[in-house]
Amino acid sequence: MIFRQLIDPESFTYTYLLGDEATRRAVLIDPVLEQIERDCALLGELGLRLHCSLETHVHADHITASGRLRERLGAKVGAGARAGVSNADWALADGVTVCVGNVQLEVLATPGHTAGCVTYLCREAGMAFTGDAMLVRGCGRTDFQDGDAGALFRSVRERIFALADATLLYPAHDYSGRTVTSVAEEKRFNPRLHLGKTREEFLAIMTGLRLPPPKRIAVAVPANQVSGLVASASGGCEAAARPVALAIEQRGRQDAELLRGAGI
Repeated sequence: MIFRQLIDPESFTYTYLLGDEATRRAVLIDPVLEQIERDCALLGELGLRLHCSLETHVHADHITASGRLRERLGAKVGAGARAGVSNADWALADGVTVCVGNVQLEVLATPGHTAGCVTYLCREAGMAFTGDAMLVRGCGRTDFQDGDAGALFRSVRERIFALADATLLYPAHDYSGRTVTSVAEEKRFNPRLHLGKTREEFLAIMTGLRLPPPKRIAVAVPANQVSGLVASASGGCEAAARPVALAIEQRGRQDAELLRGAGI
């Protein structure tokens, strides 16, 4: 399997490219609009054809490139069945498998950060793409988009921590340069969710965060609910292209915990 981990330096979003060497089909997980040229160039260099883009959830800190990639390359758009992406080609229910050539990604519903969060598990490779449900030594906030701290606790303990200890976990973001973790590591070292933490302690932690509203939520969420495409004044569709860097400069980062690296 071909695997690449890519980063958007403005939003600290990780995009993951997985490709099947035999069929040359590929999937992008959580593509970012501002990085579409980079991603298309890499696909061309590696001789891969993009079969689909998959979203771990409706993001609040960047605009997805999935809709534009469908227009440009014919790639299908997939998102969790509860994510509310109205123009997705696939509303992915818990337990289904997305096949990209010989690469198989099992869909695990892992709600909590948002109601529609999913994790993509490549069981054969021992890799899981957890979005914001599980970050490196952290987890996503639970106070918007139907977030639910109790649901997130269950998702982590019953779905993610139920995977083999050696499973590598790839998050949607990291603000401290960390690229990957494992089930075993997070069971021991995650300050919010390690096995010594009770549900009540976790709920108290999440309630006590008292974070300000996400700075880009009013722009990013509506765009991402239509795969990053919004209706233009002329009635067609165009990518919602408010530059991330400009939004950050004018309005600040989404998460008050940025400097502590605890994630969104």
